[in-house]
Amino acid sequence: MTDITADVVLRRDRKKRLEQGHPWVFRTEIDRIEGDPAPGALVRIRSHTGHVLGVGYYNPRSQITVRVLSYGELERADAAFFAERFRRCLDYRRRFLPEVRSCRLVYGEADFLPGLIVDRFGDVLVVQLLSLGMDVRRDEIVAALVDVFCPRGIYERSDAPVRELEGLPLRKGPLWGDCPRFVEIEENGLRLLVDIAEGQKTGYFFDQRENRTLLRPIVAGADVLDCFAYTGAFTLSACKYGARRVVCLDVSEQAIELARENVRLNGFTDRVEFVVANAFDFLRARVREFRAAQAGVPSSGGRRPQELQWDVVVLDPPAFAKSRESVDSALRGYKDIHLNALKLVRDGGYLVTSSCSFHVRPDMFLDMALSAAVDARKLLRTVEFRGAGKDHPRILGVEEGDYLKFAIFEVRGR
Repeated sequence: MTDITADVVLRRDRKKRLEQGHPWVFRTEIDRIEGDPAPGALVRIRSHTGHVLGVGYYNPRSQITVRVLSYGELERADAAFFAERFRRCLDYRRRFLPEVRSCRLVYGEADFLPGLIVDRFGDVLVVQLLSLGMDVRRDEIVAALVDVFCPRGIYERSDAPVRELEGLPLRKGPLWGDCPRFVEIEENGLRLLVDIAEGQKTGYFFDQRENRTLLRPIVAGADVLDCFAYTGAFTLSACKYGARRVVCLDVSEQAIELARENVRLNGFTDRVEFVVANAFDFLRARVREFRAAQAGVPSSGGRRPQELQWDVVVLDPPAFAKSRESVDSALRGYKDIHLNALKLVRDGGYLVTSSCSFHVRPDMFLDMALSAAVDARKLLRTVEFRGAGKDHPRILGVEEGDYLKFAIFEVRGR
């Protein structure tokens, strides 16, 4: 007995994205629906010639009307199905991250489970059910997670606005077992507390784990400014790899308090200064102070121009572009912080920067950085340019999963 309730037949003139491995079927690609599927039900996807292209779940309220679970036949998406997929996810992480206990276990479409995110924080799992098809299978997903991962607790953070596009309410709270608000994890030999209930997204950003290790060759003995620091992961990495002094800056007082605790946990308190401020305002004010000092006007504390700069500036802002329509304004925001940050990097120092805005594509990001460098009269030499870590795999041809841009530039005056 199959759970498939209808066939979705695609238009003749559509782009052949599905055949290239893309897991979404948009409403505009559908010619007709044969049957009467309930929202969230499994449907078979057919080409206009009748060829079976896969099976997915259906949501008539979403522009993404079908999300693909299988490119072959699939009779049901029950707890056994999810358990088998979760074992594949675990095998992948064990192969490429054998020593890592805390990471992204399930990365939606890239793990062939569209609309589902699972992050592991030690023995606690945090789950995001971001689509209708996953939401209606909540019980099956929880049962499979318990079966495969044997967690202490499972906490839900389905409070992302994208759920509203699926016609779903925002929700969060414990799903199973014991879920403390704060969970301690280890990353790259550092101890961190994660707020799974009130932190951003699932509470922490695993996608930069491998990128943070790239600070090692550039921060020894350095003065570092960490902007948009959140709970201090880049600050901790800078300290671990030998930074002399770090300014840890974020606009959220709550985030800075947790960053302060993370710094204390790792014994770096004597090297870190914490600042609660808007990074845009902070950078602009420091540039004004720097220029005044260059002109001979005493700065606060009587610091010389060189003392108002840093050897390394880290920019790790939240997504500025939530849609295609906001890309231009996002690029203006990115250029603003890059322009001022570049002016505050000592000659021969480094700018460490990233963007998690999917709609700002890599070429746009690099063009923005170049434009900022030209205006700041700087030359940038690329040391690194890469994306997210191995627990955030990417499927070739599925651009939507390739969102993170991370770069390290050596900064020279001209």
